[in-house]
Amino acid sequence: MKPDAKSETKSEAGSGAKPEVKAPAEAAAGDDRLKAAVAAWVANADDSEGADGTAGSDAVEPGKTRESAKSGKSTDKPSVKSDTVKSDAKAAAASGEKPAEAPAGKSAAEPAAGKSGAEAKAADAPAGKPVDRPTAVFGVVKPKNGTAETAEAPAKKPTDKPTDKPTDKPSDRASAPAADRPTAVFGAVKPKNGAAKPAGAPAKKPSGDEAAKPTDKAADKPSGTSGDQPTALLKAPAVPATGKARPKDTADSDSERTSQFVPLKSDTPAAPAAPAKPAIPVSVTPPTGVPKAPAEAERTKQTPLPPQSAAGAEPAGPAAPLDLLAQLTNTPPPPETPVRTAVRRVKIWTPLVALLLIIFCVVQAFRPLPDPTLKLTASKSYSFDGAKPSLPWPTEGQGHVEVSGLGTMGSFGEQKPVPIGSVAKTMTAYMVLKNHPLKQGENGPMIDIDAKAVSDAGKESEGESVLNTVKPGQKISLRDALSAVMIPSANNIARLLARWDSQSEEAFIKKMNDTAKDLGMKNTTYTDASGLMETTVSTAEDQVKLGKKAMEIPALVAITKLPSWKDPSGTTHRNYNTLVPFDGAIGIKTGSTTKAGGNLLFAGQKEIGGTTQLIVAAVLGQHKAPIIDTVNAVSKKVLIAAQGDLRDHKVVKKGDVVGRVDDGLGGTTPVVATKDVTAVGWSGLTVSLALNDAGRKLPHSAKAGTEVGQLTVGSGPGQVRVPVTLKKDLAEPSFGSKLTRLG
Repeated sequence: MKPDAKSETKSEAGSGAKPEVKAPAEAAAGDDRLKAAVAAWVANADDSEGADGTAGSDAVEPGKTRESAKSGKSTDKPSVKSDTVKSDAKAAAASGEKPAEAPAGKSAAEPAAGKSGAEAKAADAPAGKPVDRPTAVFGVVKPKNGTAETAEAPAKKPTDKPTDKPTDKPSDRASAPAADRPTAVFGAVKPKNGAAKPAGAPAKKPSGDEAAKPTDKAADKPSGTSGDQPTALLKAPAVPATGKARPKDTADSDSERTSQFVPLKSDTPAAPAAPAKPAIPVSVTPPTGVPKAPAEAERTKQTPLPPQSAAGAEPAGPAAPLDLLAQLTNTPPPPETPVRTAVRRVKIWTPLVALLLIIFCVVQAFRPLPDPTLKLTASKSYSFDGAKPSLPWPTEGQGHVEVSGLGTMGSFGEQKPVPIGSVAKTMTAYMVLKNHPLKQGENGPMIDIDAKAVSDAGKESEGESVLNTVKPGQKISLRDALSAVMIPSANNIARLLARWDSQSEEAFIKKMNDTAKDLGMKNTTYTDASGLMETTVSTAEDQVKLGKKAMEIPALVAITKLPSWKDPSGTTHRNYNTLVPFDGAIGIKTGSTTKAGGNLLFAGQKEIGGTTQLIVAAVLGQHKAPIIDTVNAVSKKVLIAAQGDLRDHKVVKKGDVVGRVDDGLGGTTPVVATKDVTAVGWSGLTVSLALNDAGRKLPHSAKAGTEVGQLTVGSGPGQVRVPVTLKKDLAEPSFGSKLTRLG
């Protein structure tokens, strides 16, 4: 655009002449022409700026008059040409803008003589809108990409009277204030990125009276200046060079926020105005580097975000405990190292191990204690010096001698089964007392004498030993029946006891053989209860085994040691065992037949070493007549010799430690003998020693001197027994012993 056109526009806008009222059509046409002219001028100024590399002719400092980029002269003189106006009108028509409607409060026939297009536009502005917006379209910023974007700004109010002449002198221009610069918007500073930098706050809006009447101060101001700055609002927002629209949620800064003109209320009543359309839409893109607003509600710092995978997605599985803890504390988990892993394992397992140890200690402390036991610390056996003794055995038959609990003292002859005669009645008496125990001094149950017993009594003529005083319907006590069997050797009473015990002789005989096997009598067979039959056979050794067991029954010993017995009828019967009551003999039973010869099972006792030793022996197969006297004589010699070979020896002194009490957890308490311990035997005999609790339960704790058991030497009736006591206090196992015990 030419400089003259620009100067003319400025002069018209800034003069103080009274505005003329034009017709609505003329005002609209003038407005369109003015907009077109300004747009052309802006385009020409941008082209000149791009060519010279300067900010354009409008980019002048405040207070200075603009000069041409080429000549440097003032361009403030108005010089409007008709061809320029026409071209401006065509440009406005080409832009597609519609003429503004005339306000309802003013007549369309008002004279408009003497007024320029800008003045007519200001006078014809609708009520309620700013009347001094002649340069609203000038707020155009053209970015470097070539697209011009305009911003509407309030126009400058024309003064009532134009100044006489514009000030051409440089000094006057320098001293003139920069209050009225209708084209100040054109001097926008472009940032380095090519976008125009927006200006500051909007200019002061004139009141309704000021818009209607020219101010007196306007005449006093220098030419080219005005009392208000209508173009101060025309500072378009900067548009980045990228040309992209600003994100929706990005907050506007002060420099990016577009100015909006809010007109003051006019004094003139105004009709409702039609909604105005925006002049030219401006697409504002925020400058590069402006941060975007968050797309979602801001998370608090106290709420950690879930861990993200490499691709930004949520992890598929649950987070580790340390990761969750890190999220809660907003602290990342520490890196895994062998030391850290070991420390973590120690922290996890230490309480568990401690709990298990506590439970283990409680269980071990309150578990039932094992039963204490006695253990022998003394020698387990003792051997007597010397050679084995030699007994006075007969020249025929067989014999065997034992000391009960100590062992066999001697034996002679071949131990083969032979008929034993009435010696078999020993098993009959033993079986009856075993099935029907009889206390010492008692007579026992009464037994009916049956017809068979009376009938068998008549066999005395045949050479049998019987009790011939029995009668039918008579009763006999168990003690008297056993006495009749063991002393006069009555066969009929032996059979009576068998029938009374087992309902029949056959059943009783079966019991006899079963008992023999139980006692280890391997070479013995019983075929009758009396032994009269030659098929009842045995050996001396087997009969000694039975004799030892029989002598353990006091009721039977009380009968067999009697030299004679008186039956219920008053008849006295002698004992055929003539060894009793001499030399300590106590029985047991004789037996003689023509086939078997003389046989004797005998027993004797001897007091030695504080003990009573039982000697049991048997001599079989003596056929020298009288056979019963022969066997008694031989047996007496053997009994006396055996008693003479017994001797004693002190193996433990009183107070000697013979053993200890073991509490089962490693603790021991010694025990001592309460008196001297003497072993009884014969030359070449080895006896055994043992420590036992004597049938009492050992305590877990006891005072010193408490009897806790006994020391034994040998076995059987002649066994040596000595009590033992605690040498010191017996205490319960310690707590440490309870904790460390196994099993």
